[in-house]
Amino acid sequence: MNRARTRLSLGGLAAVLVATALVATPAAEARQRATAPPADNGARVVAQTQVDARTIDLTIQSPSLGAQGKVRLLTPAGWQQGDGRAYSTLWLLHGCCEDEDYKSWTAFSDVEQFTADKPVLVVMPTAGKIGMYSDWWNYGLSNKPNWRAFHMEEVMQIVQRGFGASPGKHSVAGLSMGAYGALEYATRYPTRFGAVAAYSGAPDVLAPGLPEVTQLNMIRQGFPIWGVLWGDPWSQRQRWMDHNPAYKLDKLRGAKVYLSAGNGDLGPLDPEGKGIVPGLLESQSLGNTRDFADKARRAGVDVTTDFYAPGTHSWPYWEQQLHKSWPLLASGMGL
Repeated sequence: MNRARTRLSLGGLAAVLVATALVATPAAEARQRATAPPADNGARVVAQTQVDARTIDLTIQSPSLGAQGKVRLLTPAGWQQGDGRAYSTLWLLHGCCEDEDYKSWTAFSDVEQFTADKPVLVVMPTAGKIGMYSDWWNYGLSNKPNWRAFHMEEVMQIVQRGFGASPGKHSVAGLSMGAYGALEYATRYPTRFGAVAAYSGAPDVLAPGLPEVTQLNMIRQGFPIWGVLWGDPWSQRQRWMDHNPAYKLDKLRGAKVYLSAGNGDLGPLDPEGKGIVPGLLESQSLGNTRDFADKARRAGVDVTTDFYAPGTHSWPYWEQQLHKSWPLLASGMGL
């Protein structure tokens, strides 16, 4: 596994982001015949690649995306496709503007080694450069993407029917843009996830300045239409409220929630001279996440927080947070 631990995955909610070019290391791969049953809407696996002993990459023809989407699976020890066993399932969501995309958790963290002794199926789907884990309002084209349906309907059904994901409660964790996605999915599907962990996110998307930053980042990523994501943040404010976890806190009651962020200061895990942008991003995330945690507790949500110092918006801290939040995530899956 390639562990380029000092590279950055830049989040799309905390500030205007700078994309980082990443170099992938080729892996020995063996393509298999796709045998998984399709989803209800016809989404189907068109390619299944065995990357290594535990890692499988899926290519799914997705009606919700109007294109093909990728998913990486980490299978538990003893897993055999089609053996009828059901496994607790952990969803790991990636951040914005990341060239490694659905591969980023295995490229930049020790998740493969960390889960090697755990009876868990790990699901890591693509969300595009800046998919925002949402049903887009207006892509400017007829085939606007619905990332939420791709993940929560198509991928969910395919991994349950063909790869042993349990139909019971799952846990979900994400970083930066994926932290928003984890909380958005947990509030959108309140009985589906027993635990949710959000690392270095900006879960209140209507906090002062965030709507403008989000729109500008969409434009920066090549979508030059204001309001392409959830519409105009002011004239179509109801749609933004519907996609804002901070406005749906009651939906988190019954789930265990873990929230973390650093203060933006350089620490021993940061490479020298690499902390300006990730420091700014993380300091903005800290304020947003702390306010969200306070509101969630007042709403009766079971919240655990880790607001640490020092710490920047970078992979070594997210790897550390996965380890710290693991007992909560495991409990949410019934382990």
